[in-house]
Amino acid sequence: MSEIFPKPIRNLPQATIPFDGIKAYLSQAEDHQILFMEFTEDVEVPEHSHEAQWGVVVAGKIDLTVDGIKRTYTTGDSVYIPKGAKHSAKIYAGYADISFFNEKTRWKTK
Repeated sequence: MSEIFPKPIRNLPQATIPFDGIKAYLSQAEDHQILFMEFTEDVEVPEHSHEAQWGVVVAGKIDLTVDGIKRTYTTGDSVYIPKGAKHSAKIYAGYADISFFNEKTRWKTK
């Protein structure tokens, strides 16, 4: 994938995410995190839950299942996962998004 995010984003610390084929740049605040994520490989994310998450798809496609309802999101779509909602995903190579996590310790830097 060519550099989808500009240099100021790529200069942010990278987050440690437990999947191959992902780069995630972390903007840390006192009470939340924002991740800028790019996927170069297909990734299956198993079902899990956490605090609320909102994101916008910058490029590509994701199949997201939230509380048993599966939807496909593509470039320009926004995604909201409520606090505690069980969700899983199939993320396709070429996908990129910006995701807001309503918790300050969801991800750690490398």
